[in-house]
Order: sequence, then C-alpha cells, then structure tokens
Amino acid sequence: MELKEAVVLDVREDLRLKKEPFDKIMAAVKSIEVGQELILHAPFNPLPLHKVLHRKGFAHQVEKVDKRHWIVTYVKKGATK
Repeated sequence: MELKEAVVLDVREDLRLKKEPFDKIMAAVKSIEVGQELILHAPFNPLPLHKVLHRKGFAHQVEKVDKRHWIVTYVKKGATK
C-alpha cells in the first residue's frame, strides 16, 4: 500500500485573525490514513491538541522554528481500540 502525501495545514494566519482553527484541523485529521502525516504550522506549541490527537491514534513530533512558529508533525499510528 502506497502512503498518501502529507497534509500540510498552517493555522498561524487564522489565529492572528482571531479565528478558531480547531474545526479546520479536525476536518484535516479525518482525511489522514494510517502512516500518513499531518504537518501543522502554529504560532505556539498546541499542547491540548496533542492530547486530543493522541486519543485518536496519532503520535507527534514538535519543532520550534522561531519565536512564533512551531511545526508539529502528527503521524497516524495503526488502528487502536
């Protein structure tokens, strides 16, 4: 089975404009298959989101690029029950 390309989502502008990006993020999460990555660009480390996505079977890796730029790579692990 060939893995799908990573889904990249940048929510920095949404947050700058005071728009809540949670629904946009969760819509992207629904399209992610096992082994596929969601790469999220945010102005901070989204700690609560890590917990939500962990419960949905995602592992994550965080990279601080700049003072207001974090990249979080979420990977969907195998099926969890």
